[in-house]
Amino acid sequence: MVHVYNCHPFCSQQILQVEQEPRLVCCGGGVLFVVATGGCKVEAYNLEVEGCPLICRFATMGTVRSIQNSTIGDYLVTIEEKNSATYLRAYTNWRYQAEEKARVGVRLLGHLLRGASQRGGVQMEIIEIPMSERPVAVACCPVTGDLLVGCHKTLVLFALRRPNQQNLNQSQQNLQSLGTNTQQSSSQSQGQTSSSNQNISFLDFERSVILHLPGMKPKQVALCGGYVAVQAELEVLVLKLDASTEPKSQDESSDPHKSDYLEDQADFLLLPKHGELLGDRAKDCDIPVSIEKTGLEDRAQYTLSYVLFRRFTPDYFQGCSVDETQLHSLQLHPLFTSNQSVTADEPACIFCFFSLPTAGYLYSLKGGVELISAYQYPEKVLEAVLTDHLLHVITKSALQCFTVRCAAVAARIEDPYIDSTMRACPPSSLEVCALRMQLFIGLRSVCVFGRHVVLLSAADAETPEETERNNQRRSHELKEHTMLTGIFLAVGIDPATTPALESLLSRPFLSRKWTVSSPKETSTAGHGWNLYVVDTVSPITLYQEMVEYSQRYAETNPQAQSLRHLFSEAHLLLRASLLQPSEQQQNSEGVPAVSLQTDTDRQPERQTAAQTDRQELEKALRENCAQLGDCFSRSSQKDCHLALPYYRMSGLSVTEVMVRNRPLPSSPHSYGAGFLFYLKHYLLEETEQILSQEAADEVIDIFSQSEPSQLVSVCASPSMTNVSPARTLQILRHLEDSAGVSVPLTITMATMLLRLDDLPQYAQLMERHTEMLLVYGFIEEPRLLLHGGGGGQHTRVQTTALSQQLAKSQPGLLVAGMVALHENNKVQLEQADHIFKELGCENCLQVDFWEGMLMASSQEAVIQELLFRVSSVYIDRLTQTNSDTHTNPPHRRPTRRSLKSADDLINSCTHYGALYPWLTVLSPAHTTSSQHQEALHKLQSLLCGPSLSVGSVIPLLERLSDETLWGFSLHLLCTTRRGQYDCSIEKLLDRCPQAIIAYANHQLQDKYMALWWQKLLPELCNRTRAAADNSILLAALKETLVVVAMETSPSEFLELIPDDGTASYFLPHLLTCSQRHLLA
Repeated sequence: MVHVYNCHPFCSQQILQVEQEPRLVCCGGGVLFVVATGGCKVEAYNLEVEGCPLICRFATMGTVRSIQNSTIGDYLVTIEEKNSATYLRAYTNWRYQAEEKARVGVRLLGHLLRGASQRGGVQMEIIEIPMSERPVAVACCPVTGDLLVGCHKTLVLFALRRPNQQNLNQSQQNLQSLGTNTQQSSSQSQGQTSSSNQNISFLDFERSVILHLPGMKPKQVALCGGYVAVQAELEVLVLKLDASTEPKSQDESSDPHKSDYLEDQADFLLLPKHGELLGDRAKDCDIPVSIEKTGLEDRAQYTLSYVLFRRFTPDYFQGCSVDETQLHSLQLHPLFTSNQSVTADEPACIFCFFSLPTAGYLYSLKGGVELISAYQYPEKVLEAVLTDHLLHVITKSALQCFTVRCAAVAARIEDPYIDSTMRACPPSSLEVCALRMQLFIGLRSVCVFGRHVVLLSAADAETPEETERNNQRRSHELKEHTMLTGIFLAVGIDPATTPALESLLSRPFLSRKWTVSSPKETSTAGHGWNLYVVDTVSPITLYQEMVEYSQRYAETNPQAQSLRHLFSEAHLLLRASLLQPSEQQQNSEGVPAVSLQTDTDRQPERQTAAQTDRQELEKALRENCAQLGDCFSRSSQKDCHLALPYYRMSGLSVTEVMVRNRPLPSSPHSYGAGFLFYLKHYLLEETEQILSQEAADEVIDIFSQSEPSQLVSVCASPSMTNVSPARTLQILRHLEDSAGVSVPLTITMATMLLRLDDLPQYAQLMERHTEMLLVYGFIEEPRLLLHGGGGGQHTRVQTTALSQQLAKSQPGLLVAGMVALHENNKVQLEQADHIFKELGCENCLQVDFWEGMLMASSQEAVIQELLFRVSSVYIDRLTQTNSDTHTNPPHRRPTRRSLKSADDLINSCTHYGALYPWLTVLSPAHTTSSQHQEALHKLQSLLCGPSLSVGSVIPLLERLSDETLWGFSLHLLCTTRRGQYDCSIEKLLDRCPQAIIAYANHQLQDKYMALWWQKLLPELCNRTRAAADNSILLAALKETLVVVAMETSPSEFLELIPDDGTASYFLPHLLTCSQRHLLA
């Protein structure tokens, strides 16, 4: 479907005064080239200056049949005929033909590349490009300046080359003496030529690659950024030519049998089947292509891939004859974005356009081949030209513009995340629209540069060539009818008796085989012709006209699909302008300036103007986004969610959006689904924009009418801080009466009472539910406890009035809620720490939170981090209380007892182990303060547990002295955990021998049992020998001998007895060992 809008895209029209009747026109680089009838003279006009003054004119060496201009290199390439021969020529430095008597140099292709020096002086260069086949079509790459020539069965690629820099510098030095005279003579031609020798361009071409297409006869070709497009009468093939330095494996080659088959079928009529093959599937087409590398300077290896293949069949029901049913206007169009350079970077997008007389097709090639738009023309189109903003098409009597979707494709390539809740863009599949047409008489051709559309018209009723072709076609039609009638009669079918066959034979569908299609030429009699230059309006002006045009839809039906489509068209129009590169980037290498000095002087002025234009475009885009937001906000369809990104891109505040979406008089209590979607997402996000009380109360009213179930989430939003608590409490109570009691609703009502300083009612509401249910309520709506959680560890979080009150009155509920939020990924660990610091509880509730996290978390990384944190806190507390014992300075201490005691943690958390029995000997209870004792037991419990890494704690324990028994117990625990039992036994016998048996009974078991007689027994014997009256050592020795007697054999026991030992002392233990051994 094609929408039609009565918006005029044209602002001015002028008739270009030329001396002779134009035959061919083309434009590029701000210049219009006109080939006069007769085809041996080219005139260049400046399109960028009012009145389009003549730049220069020069003669060609033959009759020009085709002409193309390359902006890169600023050269012209022509297909010329002379003496029944066809030539291919390139014209460089043509601007120096301001005087027709200026010198002209002629050289062969590759002359400069072979080391020849440039000729001195300023002169136009004509490069002869010899061809082995007759050239049919030419195309210039807008990215690299390379040249593509289409022949009967081949495509020849010529790479644009420049001579080596040494020769170039030498030539420029030779030109200095002639520069002044040349500049003066050039300025006499209305000041349109270059004024400095710096603009001289020495170019050459190298025959780089030949593509053989035995199964296709090119009619038109196109080249852009490595993409090669070739068009036959009803076929289009797009290839991608890639250059690499790696050796090439020749995968694509022509099949000789297939080629022979095609040649054998030359005398038969083939009716091709309509088809479309995209991407990798295009290689399945029946057109083989082979590569022949011919470049000597080019060391790259080329590989070929199929991109697109499209074949059409003649449609006899569209009002076109067979001769007219053929493709035209093949074009590869690059689109550069504002952060790219035309010469240095590849284009962001490349589009392929081609057209039938009744329909046009636009494909996107980069990032996946896709049909973007199909244009259905209201009448037969002769020619079409694609631009960034519009598609210009001509019929015999009108110039018409269609919108394009290039900006939609480019925007998504430049920003892959554009289709999100933050940004949006109309889809590339949006239906196209036609704008108001401009009527002309006898249009023949069209070309476009920037905002200038050049039209060639001729009012001849019928040229002699057309008359001759019509007579030839009628003769062929008669022969075809006679031949087919004979075929049917030979098989026994009389077409005269079958109306359907008779009707079929009356159609000239076979005449294509013998019809020669040639360009239409204007009559030499000159019945009337004109050359028009039509200027299109600026995008901002066309946008404003679209906005005015939209008022008729907005007044009658604000939710009309056409209104949304029109605003989408305006959006893409503005985006296309904003995506375009700056003027400096557009003036790529090879595009001459009017005057270098003037251009330099006006550079700041141009930059200021460009910046002003861009600011105006950005302002218009924000306005358009607001209009699109309005359209989608009132929509109840599946795309109502688009109101959110468009309103965000508009820069409107939520209050301004609310004003734009107040209910219409026809439906006073109705809000659009898109507006509610936007408002919910705005309130659900953590934003620093705080609504006023009036706006916040209006939000409550909106949701109480439209979606009462969302009131709890709305009230919890940080943007609703200024909402009236009394009024909101009344609405919430009404909701509770209608919907029933729920935990989040109860907590929200309690928060409103807290803001009203009604603590008794607050406490009464909080006592409705158990602590566990309240925790579930916080999980359901985390913003009741904090604002900003869940976005990431660097997201800023803030406390709420409820969390501040819970820290004072119900700290256990606050800690449980924070633990639950962390375990449900509603808050990060660092964010929770920040909350407790804001509450001033970093030395008490924060530690309780960490201990609670150890009980609940199952993430190993989090567990190790928390174990290190709580160990550090316990050591800090032990250090502080130890200092307070000797000196009593003011130290920061916990203001209350911990929520969980050491016994609670041992019983409920696997990371806290039961205290070893021998620890009670080293640190008996009630020897220190309760806070000190609590911290000591928790730290000892962690060291007794399975999870704490001892290596991470040892550096921290260096702050604690082992002079005290409790300090010694911590160091001994670390030594034991590290498996250093020999050292531990020695230290324990030195400091506290009364604990050695308890230590050995607990630690020296299983694989460490041998330490009883290998380490402990010898140590006790040695120490007892030195202190025979030490009862503690004697008792320890006796207990040790009992264990050794139970675990060793009599012979082993005898070996363990010291040589100087008293026999009477060891004899009972030896007897016990022997009896046990006999019984075993």
